[in-house]
Parts: sequence; C-alpha cells; structure tokens
Amino acid sequence: MDAAFTAEQDEIRRALRELLAEHGGPDDVRSAVRTADGYDAALWRQLAQDLGLPGLALPEEYGGVGRGLADLAVACEETGHALLPSPLIATAALAAPLIAALGTGAQRAALLPRIAAGELTATPAVPGGSLGTALGLTGDPTGGAWAGGGRAGGVQARPVGGGAGWRLYGEADQVLDGHSAGLLLVAAHAGGFPRSRTLLFLVRPDTAAGVVRTRRTSLDETRPLARVELRDTEAELLGADDTADVTGALAAVGQGAAAVLAAEAVGTAAGALERAVAHVEARERFGRAVGSFRAVKHRLADLYVRVQAARSAAYYAAWDPATAGGLALAQALEALRITTAEAVQLHGGNGFTWEHEAHLYFKRAAADELLFGPVHRLRDHAAQRAGLFTAPEPAAPKPVTPGSAGQVAV
Repeated sequence: MDAAFTAEQDEIRRALRELLAEHGGPDDVRSAVRTADGYDAALWRQLAQDLGLPGLALPEEYGGVGRGLADLAVACEETGHALLPSPLIATAALAAPLIAALGTGAQRAALLPRIAAGELTATPAVPGGSLGTALGLTGDPTGGAWAGGGRAGGVQARPVGGGAGWRLYGEADQVLDGHSAGLLLVAAHAGGFPRSRTLLFLVRPDTAAGVVRTRRTSLDETRPLARVELRDTEAELLGADDTADVTGALAAVGQGAAAVLAAEAVGTAAGALERAVAHVEARERFGRAVGSFRAVKHRLADLYVRVQAARSAAYYAAWDPATAGGLALAQALEALRITTAEAVQLHGGNGFTWEHEAHLYFKRAAADELLFGPVHRLRDHAAQRAGLFTAPEPAAPKPVTPGSAGQVAV
C-alpha cells in the first residue's frame, strides 16, 4: 500500500479548500441550512460542474470522473472541515453505489450520468431509523428485520397486476436529505410474511402520487433529516428482478460509505481543533496567551494525536473498506466527539453558548453518532464479523491406551 496522496488528490484538496474558504464560512453555513433545500444549491452546482464531486467515484462510462473511493474520501474530508451542508454523502456515497451495484443497464444509464452531473440528488429511505443496521455497520442486515418485518411495519410493497410496476405503503423516518432528494431508494418488504424479502425501489417524489415529505427538526441543521410517507405510491424495482441480494449489496456499500464518513468526521474534528488552537493563541490571561500554558498544550497535543490516528484509519479504510470500514468510522466518530467537546471547553464561556460556531461542530458530532453509530455498537459488530468473540471448538478427547497415566491396571 502506498500511503502517499497522489497529485490529483492533492489538487482536489487544494481546489476544494480554496472554494470553501470563500463560500463555506460559518455564516454561509447558517444561511444555507435555512433554505428550502437545506444547502446552497448554486454552490452544489459549482462543485458538481467544476470539480465533479458527485461523480468522483463513478465510472467514466456513466459521466463520472473514474477515480476511486480514496478520492471521494479526500473530498469529504474537506467538506467536513468546512461543515458544508450538501447532498454529497447521501448521493455519492450511498445512493449512487447502490444503483451501480443493483440497477439494470437501463437504470444505470438513465440515473448515474445525471447524478454525476449534479442534476439529480438521491438518498436511501430506510424505515425505522435504522440506517446503521441496514448498511451492515451496527448489526446484521440479513433478513431485513431492521426494515420493520414482513407482517407489519416498515414499508410494504405489492406488485401491480399486468407487470405495471409496484406500489408502496408505509413510512420511513430519519431519511438523510429526504425532503429535497430528487430520487428515493426505498427499502421495502415484498412477498408477505411467509416469503418476505427486502427489496429496493426507485421513487421519484416530484412526480409520484402519494408521497409526503416532511423536514424534521434535527440536532444538526447541516445534516437535515426528513420523514417520508408513502400512500399507495408508484415505484420501480431497482434491478431486473426480485431475487437480487439487496442486504448483501447494502452491507457492501455500507463499508465504503463508512470509510467516506470517517474521512468527513476527521475533517470536521480537524476544523474544530484548528479553531480551538486559534482561539487559545489569541486569548490572553495573566498577561500571556492561554495556549502557552502547559496544561492547555497537553490537551491540544492529545487531541492532535487522536485526530491524526483517526485520519490514518479512515484512509486505510478507503483502501480496504471491507476490512476496516466500520472500525475506522468508530474511531473517527469517537475522535470527533472528544475533540468537539474539548473545543467547546477551550473556547471558555463563549463556547458554551448555542450561537457560538463551536457548537456547529459539537452538534455534528452528536448527530452523526446517533445516525450511524453509536461507537460501541460499530466496534461490537466489527468484532462479531471478525469472529473475535466466537467460542473455540472443543478439543476432541485423546484416546486412552493401555498402560497410560490415569489408567488402573487390573
């Protein structure tokens, strides 16, 4: 493994940092989250057209840039550093890989070029607020129990006679960017209770009848969530038939998404740490900068080591997501939580007010762990997958031969 960044990755980082330094300040973030979409649509178009962000990891045949997961992780580290509200994670890290993995040739050709161009945003809609389990990060997605079960609950799907498609009925809570996405990938049960199976369906909320989307008040305004209600809504099956391994595809995509989310969390932690360092360098007490006190230096050094360790784990996961994705996300979310909490304290009395920019980072840390974690469940499931807690097979008893120790001669 070559751990050095390529020239192209360095250029992605430089171009993004310069652009977001101009358009992604705290005031810009607060203005963007209060729009109807929850993000700056003009900036999103610029990121898509000039830098090709949503298509970084998509093949060139579908209008993408043809780069790998590591390039998308680099981009997300920078958007996390600026706390940029955007549909990048939901669209590029979650929905697009699912379409590429399960979609038919016609579906990929119709949807992926529009996603790569920034014309179409998409997001998975998972019932029950169980996105982490659906992606195979905090639990086993096999069987689809996370989606509400086949008898009742979740979203139910029924085929329409004559091959006219499918109809969905149910609702999904905590759908990331669900209020603004142009395409929903809805996880639903089909086949009734005896033959229940989880499938993914394409729903176009702007044209399909029976869709009600409500933006919910969330702890982190930069990560908007919505409730999606489906009432006999027309849907298109993702894929050629209903025999696809949907839970396997979700788990595979989840590991790659975990690496990208880990890189974004590392960028957010680094941004919070940089602002804390700048504050203690400028703030004076007893005639000297607060940052010159040894106790403060030690706290900052500990945070720096924690963030850099999480950064290394995130990029290793981008190189090998199947092995390290969940663990890297756990380490990054833990580093983010600790760093943002320390940043609030290091900002002193002002840092404890909700209006202070330190709380933008603190809320992102708390919301991400609620949505994709918590950390202990990420680690526990990763350990279960690796077989760390599997009891060893009992050793076969050794045969006893005549005259051996412990045998009584008659």
